[in-house]
Amino acid sequence: MTHQTKSKIPLWVNIMQAILILIMLAQVYMYFFNHEMMADTGVQVEGAPMLNLVYEMGARTLVMVIASIYVMLTQNPKQFIVVLLMNIVREGQEMIIDPLFPVLNAPASPAVDFWIHVGIVAIEIGAFIVVFKISKN
Repeated sequence: MTHQTKSKIPLWVNIMQAILILIMLAQVYMYFFNHEMMADTGVQVEGAPMLNLVYEMGARTLVMVIASIYVMLTQNPKQFIVVLLMNIVREGQEMIIDPLFPVLNAPASPAVDFWIHVGIVAIEIGAFIVVFKISKN
């Protein structure tokens, strides 16, 4: 007899996290393998010092992906809180950085980019609150 426990994490939080994982995987691919795409954004990728920074950013993003996949598999609310907090901090910083330093091929104006990030961060904060309440039970 197998015993399956129903996940306490709401489906919408899992879907949001899965989308964030896919976005981060695309970034990891760009950092490690698609330097032409990075150059198109205006980022210099020539020379050892710049490549060092690019690969470090890729490695750090990959660690976030691995941690995110792990918590998606375990569905542990307390571990999910840590990943959601990482997401909030990351997107919160991007909310300020992206409009101040837009990339050359940005799909939106700096003002629109800011408001998109405000929406994303608001959803992530909502997810954090929901999962935090679940973790307290």
